[in-house]
Amino acid sequence: MKQKQTKLRALQAAFPYTIPIFAGFWFLGLTYGIYMNVSGFSFWYPMLMSLTIFAGSMEFVTVNLLLGAFNPLQALAMTLMINARHLFYGISMLDKYKGTGWKKIYLIFGMCDESFSINYTADIPADVDKGWFLFFVTLLNHFYWVFGATLGGVFGSLIHFNTEGLDFVMTAMFVVIFMEQWMKDKKHGSALLGLGLSALCLAAFGPEHFLLPAMAAILIALTLLRKPMKKGGDAA
Repeated sequence: MKQKQTKLRALQAAFPYTIPIFAGFWFLGLTYGIYMNVSGFSFWYPMLMSLTIFAGSMEFVTVNLLLGAFNPLQALAMTLMINARHLFYGISMLDKYKGTGWKKIYLIFGMCDESFSINYTADIPADVDKGWFLFFVTLLNHFYWVFGATLGGVFGSLIHFNTEGLDFVMTAMFVVIFMEQWMKDKKHGSALLGLGLSALCLAAFGPEHFLLPAMAAILIALTLLRKPMKKGGDAA
């Protein structure tokens, strides 16, 4: 009974954090399901791919890989390139995932950009189990994506409208998350550092190739400046 109450309390605490993710995942997942449908795949494909791959960008790319010539090396290289940012996410979450037991396996599998953003920055109430909170944030976000993709696959043939631009929903969602963190923190050194390094990498490498250098530069800078920022009260 106590274990059930612990889980329920963690679910209740996690759910409000995932509401913005639901809006973004529902629309983008719906777009992905429709895209799979118009590409000639039944709803089973987006449903199973969203359930097992759970990497939005890669799932869109996988459509072209499935329609093209069989080339496993190209698929592997493409997957590593697109999802390399998760290496940085994983390093950042080493301490967060300590003591979560068997849930750690699923947390690693289900860590997407949005779950990372919530689990890394959320203020977990003292009476809420950390492991179950992280688990339910990840599980809910996973469910939202599978739900949207499956719905898009089922009803894709019945929906006739221009879906171009729906992927901007995710960009808008990250802007909202950034603004919430900005308003919550009293000092903004780490945020300004991230923006500045991203702008420099954008200018140096261009919009197609700036992401990995920017993340590497941010990781190195925050690692070197971690102690000074903590002394200054900045949440790095």
